[in-house]
Amino acid sequence: MTVSYRLLLLCSLVSTIGLTTILPNLNRVNAAVAGCPVPALSRFKRHKVVPGDTLVNIAQRYNLSAETLIGMNPSLRVGSSPTVGSELQIPPYNGVVVEVPQGQTWRQVATKYKVRPDTLFEVNGCQANPRIVFVPGVNWSPVNGSFTQSPRPSMATATVQLAGYPFSQVVQVGLPYGWQINPNTGEVFFHSGVDLLAAVGTPVEAIAPGTVVFAKEQGTYGNLVIINHNGGLQSRYAHLDTMNVKVGQQVNKGQLLGTVGTTGQPITKQPHLHFEVRASSSLGWVAENPKDYLKP
Repeated sequence: MTVSYRLLLLCSLVSTIGLTTILPNLNRVNAAVAGCPVPALSRFKRHKVVPGDTLVNIAQRYNLSAETLIGMNPSLRVGSSPTVGSELQIPPYNGVVVEVPQGQTWRQVATKYKVRPDTLFEVNGCQANPRIVFVPGVNWSPVNGSFTQSPRPSMATATVQLAGYPFSQVVQVGLPYGWQINPNTGEVFFHSGVDLLAAVGTPVEAIAPGTVVFAKEQGTYGNLVIINHNGGLQSRYAHLDTMNVKVGQQVNKGQLLGTVGTTGQPITKQPHLHFEVRASSSLGWVAENPKDYLKP
């Protein structure tokens, strides 16, 4: 079976009987990776076609390309109108659903479709070995079975340089950003931030001015504070013991946010602050390398 035919068959199944039917274990997987984004495959919607609907206006309504809708709904045809009363599968982003070929990994799929591996990982709910994945930013042409790249996800550009450090002095890194081997399980995983070693109770400070948008317990993150900064950038401070700020509060650079703790499910055994920087994009908040922003 060719890749194009396998994709067509998969999309036909998705369109006909729905993702929850062909992916019966999806809810179990979601629960196993608390703290990760909800997988794109479980965020699909159904759109019931009403009189006046066209392929173009439906695509515009959901901020998608017509090619994405055709790829996810093989009954659609270029230049024709969708059948009134029919239901269409609507993905959360432009992209395609593909089966990970036997003998390959989803990382190889990311390379093939020229997608950032960490983005593919998070878009699919941080699953370890998924057999079916949603590949964002790729469209399938029903005309010749080829793949084309959608416009790159729009990333926010900071109007001011985000730079700072969450402690009063530089500390040792326990676990860096990027692909790592989990010291507890031996499994390869993507570490979306950096673990900064510090004793429990060490004051944690905001790296830049911003607005607190989250300040409570959040799954594996434990006690988590999230601050939105100018230019569509965001900093996250996890595994806190105490939190000294509230949602909606404006904070200044160096302001106390809380203290280092061991809440949640830390990977690094030594007490630390899990720190992240994320940028707003059409795929949500995408992890950036904190090293580029940590300036003591």
